Amino acid sequence: MSKQLAELLFPKVTLTPKDMEQKYPVRQLPQGAQVTRFAPSPTGFLHIGGVYTALVSLITAKSSDGILYLRIEDTDKKRQVDEGIKKIIDGLAAFDIDFDEGAISETESKGNYGPYIQSQRREIYHIYAKELVEKDLAYPCFCTPEELEQIREKQIQVKANPGYYGEWSNCRNLNFEEIKENIENGKPYVLRLKSQGDENKKITFNDKIKGKIELPENVADIVLLKNDGVPTYHFAHAVDDYLMRTTVVIRGDEWLSSLPTHFQLFSYCGFKFPKYAHISPIMKEEDGSKRKLSKRRDPEASVDFYLESGYPVESVIEYLYRIINSNFEQWRQTTKEDRSKFKFSFNKMSKSGALFDLQKLNEVSKNLIANMTTKETVKSIIEWSEKYDREFFEVLNKDLDYTYKIFAIDREKKNPRKDMTKWSDAKNYSAYFFDEYYTEKFFLPENIQKADAIYMLKKYIDIYDINDENSEWFNKIKTLCDEENYTSSVKEYKKNPGKFKGHVGDISTLIRIAVTGRENTPDLCTVMKILGEDKVKSRIHSMIDFLRG
Repeated sequence: MSKQLAELLFPKVTLTPKDMEQKYPVRQLPQGAQVTRFAPSPTGFLHIGGVYTALVSLITAKSSDGILYLRIEDTDKKRQVDEGIKKIIDGLAAFDIDFDEGAISETESKGNYGPYIQSQRREIYHIYAKELVEKDLAYPCFCTPEELEQIREKQIQVKANPGYYGEWSNCRNLNFEEIKENIENGKPYVLRLKSQGDENKKITFNDKIKGKIELPENVADIVLLKNDGVPTYHFAHAVDDYLMRTTVVIRGDEWLSSLPTHFQLFSYCGFKFPKYAHISPIMKEEDGSKRKLSKRRDPEASVDFYLESGYPVESVIEYLYRIINSNFEQWRQTTKEDRSKFKFSFNKMSKSGALFDLQKLNEVSKNLIANMTTKETVKSIIEWSEKYDREFFEVLNKDLDYTYKIFAIDREKKNPRKDMTKWSDAKNYSAYFFDEYYTEKFFLPENIQKADAIYMLKKYIDIYDINDENSEWFNKIKTLCDEENYTSSVKEYKKNPGKFKGHVGDISTLIRIAVTGRENTPDLCTVMKILGEDKVKSRIHSMIDFLRG
């Protein structure tokens, strides 16, 4: 009956698994080379956890001279979003995840083991589905949703485990004539696995991250093909991982409970088992406890958050390495070598979930940006603003020489300033240089009274010279100290504060506020040289007028 049934269900399938073995032969790779994959579903935005998983897959493949490929698992059409595949591909490309093979667009793939988009592999799944029917390991199920619900309700009443299995699998023992009649009458059906599992037996395996795991065998007659002939995730991924010759399946640990089913599928299809590495979800600390980084609650869950905010890709990847392996941060403190030199280990990955801390990412990013050259910095800001802040882009490009001078201040030196954590900070950082963004904001430093402020600002205008270098400029500010009982030594002021009105830092802060509207800026002498004499004097006069009321 089995061969007869297989022909009834799959009359157009003429190829066999042997044909697939020839089409997708064992890869000729160096000994020890690993073949990994990243296999997302286009059902929403690309999660930072997806980049995390893809990065682990990339590291595993590249460190062993292996292959990383991108497979799009788009069998769930109901949940698929518009341009979902494009968003995945673009998002991964933005984070420099470089695939050797796989999907490169919504319709195209590169590599010899494709197609790499599951909706384009329907005929392949049917070849293996037909073979399972021939082996009497799969059968058509004609149960309606209402009938399945009735089964579930009865299971609840008798406190049986829910599912379609054993005595609860109504269509499992239909004879050929009954099946044929149902099909001829146009009755819709799904194809189910005929499980031979025993709930009293267990499967045992060693996960590369979790270690030794035991789980009960699968007893459920899971659906292999839906009533439209499209495979379920369980069936499709088993066929694909085998034919694409995956050696290590790296995926989220939400799939751990499905492993007995997957092992069963590999076994029934005669496939060689891959190794497994189940990654715990990225966690977030909140109110003293940890929870999963949520797509709905946390904007930082989406890769778009990092791109739109302007985090350098290098910063995000560098931080992800830190939470991928617990010893990476210590390694980084001792070397500036390329990350490819780092010895990645699954044993150093968190079994309970890596904690994602946005503040720590900010620190990594701040340090990286501070150590970039002026050319790299300006190029990155312009590229970011062109896409995400067009007005700022136009302002920056009005006078590129002026823009370069702004972002060159205190850069490319031993201890550069760390004013920006992401490119979106550049606008606020540089706002007082541009008439389009500068707004007068005058206030007094803590130790300076209004009358003293007016006097010193007027005196400073008289002695100000745009050509002064830093030492000359600062010496002139010191001369103001002596006239109004301010000390030119901050150390002396701290030693005996009651003896002086304030110190030289208070006067330079007063001038800084007058010129920029801020208490903290990069080197003020350089700032004023860039702004130009007319603008500096105009702003100081404006503050004097403000203080006079």
